[in-house]
Amino acid sequence: MKIEVWSDIMCPFCYIGKRHLEAALSHFPDEQFEIEWKSFQLDPTIVPQPNKNVYEYLAERKGMSVEESKQMHAGVVARAAEVGLDYHFEKAVISNSFQAHRLIQLAKTKGLGDAVEETFFKAYFTDGRDLNDADTLMELCVGVGLNPLDIKDVLADERLFASAVNNDISEAQQIGVRGVPFFVFDRKYAVSGAQPIEQFEETIKTVLEAK
Repeated sequence: MKIEVWSDIMCPFCYIGKRHLEAALSHFPDEQFEIEWKSFQLDPTIVPQPNKNVYEYLAERKGMSVEESKQMHAGVVARAAEVGLDYHFEKAVISNSFQAHRLIQLAKTKGLGDAVEETFFKAYFTDGRDLNDADTLMELCVGVGLNPLDIKDVLADERLFASAVNNDISEAQQIGVRGVPFFVFDRKYAVSGAQPIEQFEETIKTVLEAK
């Protein structure tokens, strides 16, 4: 079964959704699953602001108070903790994810898409790393086994893998994706959002029964 996942590595619910999917897949040990990570940007216009904290940023964007923003983030932290994730929004760096998405596309060509996706999620939400910083991206990608020369080439040329990122985003728009995470199973069934593990299990069963 092929599962395509549209995701933005700066979307907190995408990391939670990844854990929910993984938990569901573990209940089907005899099945073979191919997961393809697809690029999506919730805010492609975002300008990196490494000196502004995420609470202030969201408050300005949503027209709410900083305290309301903190309460909203606290709710997300609690949801993440339920699946063993340790979110630290106080460390989060306001950044644009396009560079990171280009490197995910590189990783996909080497069979390392899932590994890089996981590494970027943890780096951003747990460790507070800047995913628009070239040195940081180099370190993280080398750590999962990508060739430093390949990484350097991508970072040096903004055109490399840019079309792959944009094609994923265009495809998402064509099939009606309005937000992420968005999961497509064998091009027949879809799950939108970080739904409960049981929802993923039911969808997988439905796809298997239809074969």
